[in-house]
Amino acid sequence: MTKTVLLALDTSTEFCSVALLSAESADAASPAGPRAPASAPRVWTRHEATGAVSSARLLPAIRELFDEAGLALADCDAIGFGAGPGSFTGLRTATGVAQGLAFGLDCPVVPVGTLLACAESARLRDPSVTRVLAALDARMDEVYWADYAWDDGAGEWRTVHPASLGAPDALTLPDQPFTLAGNAAATFGERLTAASAARSVDREAVPHALPVAFAALRAFRAGRTLPADQAAPEYIRDKVAQTTEERMAAKAAQVRAAAALTGQPGNESQPGKADQSGKTDKTGRSAQTAHDEGTR
Repeated sequence: MTKTVLLALDTSTEFCSVALLSAESADAASPAGPRAPASAPRVWTRHEATGAVSSARLLPAIRELFDEAGLALADCDAIGFGAGPGSFTGLRTATGVAQGLAFGLDCPVVPVGTLLACAESARLRDPSVTRVLAALDARMDEVYWADYAWDDGAGEWRTVHPASLGAPDALTLPDQPFTLAGNAAATFGERLTAASAARSVDREAVPHALPVAFAALRAFRAGRTLPADQAAPEYIRDKVAQTTEERMAAKAAQVRAAAALTGQPGNESQPGKADQSGKTDKTGRSAQTAHDEGTR
């Protein structure tokens, strides 16, 4: 049996969400013949309403989970993170910490879309769910949405319609019975026409590190990973370039993550790895503020 240890992070909402997963799988190199099924993964989680301070809580939560599990950071094989869409600041926090830890551990990252995490959450709660329209409040009177179908043969989600941004009454409905996942139904009520058309509505299927971990584990085992320097948020909504303050915050998250590996305090004034998200622009702050203040 081969053990995989995977860390998952999500700060795309007002919650700081962390999951640590330890899973065993049959060794492909073992002799042919009947094999005992792998035991269910062991999981440890933290999911806390932190609002704007998720960046301060994220690394302590990670350390707590590794201590509870009796594991070391060096045992980690991959890091999954909620890539978006969601709060711009929150997406950069998870991306920066995942990237910083992965650089230090020399392990790959696995970006997981937050809408896919909603679909995964709905199926974890009800295994009969095979078609999901995921819809999240994007603020500014808009909805982030995507359509997913579960493929039993592949044991994976198939994207029917990729993550998009639109008005609550303009979503393209699936052509078969579906579950509506996410918080958009609670936010928009009757204006979200998909709610009345859905077979069921799961308002609790929202971004969380646990479904991110399970989706990332399948991707890791299938080889769908990225090197740390390619970790990047998925904004969906057009993002005006980062402000200096935002770039400094992203670098600080990377420094803190690297410091966590050595147990030494991070010097946040030192430059981190190059940021991937863009350059400074005088209009960047207004777009950032308009979106992120609404998501807290």
